[in-house]
Amino acid sequence: MLDKALNNEFDREEALLNFGEMYATALAGDGHVGPDEIMLTVGGELGGGAALLRLATLHLLNQLLPDELKFGVRMYMGKGVYNIAAYGGDAAGLMRFLAVSAPSAGGEYLSDKFNEFVEAARVEVRLDKDSIRLTEGGNVAADLIISEGGAAVKYNVYLRRDEIVLQFQSTDRSRVELAACLLRLAGVTAEVKKVGSGDVWYVYASTDVLAAGREELRDAIRKVVEEALEKGWVDEKKAKRWLEKLEKGLVLMEGWPKYEVGLSGSGALVIRFGSTDPDSIQQVARRLNEIGLVEGRHFTVKMPEEGREGYVSIHKEGLAYAAWLSVYGKDEQRELAADFVKYILQRAEEAGDDVHEKATRIVEEGKARGSIKLEGFEKEVEVDGKTYVVKVRGGEAVEEDRDGRKLLRIKITAEVGRVEGEHIVDRVVREYTITFGRYGDRNAALGFAYARADIPGGREADAERFAAVIEALTGKEPRIHRMKDGRIMIECYGGHLEGFMRFAELADAIEKWLEETSRRHDTGVY
Repeated sequence: MLDKALNNEFDREEALLNFGEMYATALAGDGHVGPDEIMLTVGGELGGGAALLRLATLHLLNQLLPDELKFGVRMYMGKGVYNIAAYGGDAAGLMRFLAVSAPSAGGEYLSDKFNEFVEAARVEVRLDKDSIRLTEGGNVAADLIISEGGAAVKYNVYLRRDEIVLQFQSTDRSRVELAACLLRLAGVTAEVKKVGSGDVWYVYASTDVLAAGREELRDAIRKVVEEALEKGWVDEKKAKRWLEKLEKGLVLMEGWPKYEVGLSGSGALVIRFGSTDPDSIQQVARRLNEIGLVEGRHFTVKMPEEGREGYVSIHKEGLAYAAWLSVYGKDEQRELAADFVKYILQRAEEAGDDVHEKATRIVEEGKARGSIKLEGFEKEVEVDGKTYVVKVRGGEAVEEDRDGRKLLRIKITAEVGRVEGEHIVDRVVREYTITFGRYGDRNAALGFAYARADIPGGREADAERFAAVIEALTGKEPRIHRMKDGRIMIECYGGHLEGFMRFAELADAIEKWLEETSRRHDTGVY
């Protein structure tokens, strides 16, 4: 494909995008991506030959890339594997290329390994000044091109009666996904949508969303408004209002910086402030500290380097804790946290229903933390078609060190009985213990427990009662694994910890354990 593209027998841009997605898939499975290096590991019986083939392909790719994106790679032996790596400036060039071409269908990154790619991207925004025109319908229109990594998309900009609109549409969904990706790299929240029930896809952004974009994008749109105003094609009062928004960038609440709020490809909430100004980054971080959020636990800071944009990224836990502070914090702290939560919800509402729903749920969970007492809690739940009544008598969460690993044990003493008609039968009182630890590359929090055979009804009945306790307390069913040796394992994840944190007897210990075991730049269990 690349060879054909070099000989003008295949579209160059399509070849670059196809290659980028395939290479990113390989990196997601057998590679490493860091701030200044990208490494692909090749092993197996044909490791040497496969590595040479990949190396040759990368050199071929280089011939298709613009000069500023060309990169060098090295190949060397590891322990039974071959490593192909790009470092420093070469890695930065490759990251810029992959920032555009790595996204799969859906327009987001294939793996958490690709967070650094967005930081490396440097989109160029170019306005075709000769394209500024008046349409037959009386609207002002212009053509605007956004490009990066050898890919470019031409968008239509319209000045309509009440708003500025930027849009791109095509019957080629992959082309629209690229358009959405470039918009996101330009700081604009954008989602691909379908026109009716046909085969046309589009991406669309209006005034306030565009005003939240990067400066280069706002400048290009501002030029369209200024020329239209000069020619008398738009109302002066309306044009000045637009120009003021585009000049300053959108801030929905006075005193708060322009946070970008949206969803990642996996559906996680993303809250982020970006700037090339170190003072702005430091000011935002100080403001979060004043609220009561802790860097590394609740938010991540990356300072700008070599003209690249730095950022403050607020973790899901940060928003939830701010929501808790807005209810239970001290006077001034409570007011600051309440304003912050209100502002983020406003930004989320602007970003769309899905984003607002996600943010609202996190805020509600945060406010609910520590609001319920375990002792006396009672709830009826259904497990495998059977109804159980769970009556909690008490519980606690305690930390434990095991072979250097910090674990969290959640112990719940409860009476669980099955409902039959108007009666509750087979009541069993026991202590249910589930042990959480951090596992895997993502440092995810997982909890495990085993059903007991020495309990009335045996393992199966105990597993159902255990599941009933967890669902009653957290609102989420656990995973049940039946093993070949007859044991039954109950598994919980981060979402269950959120549910447990609603209870006053558990919240502080869970919060402390999450903080002690979290990694910097990691949102932890979520």
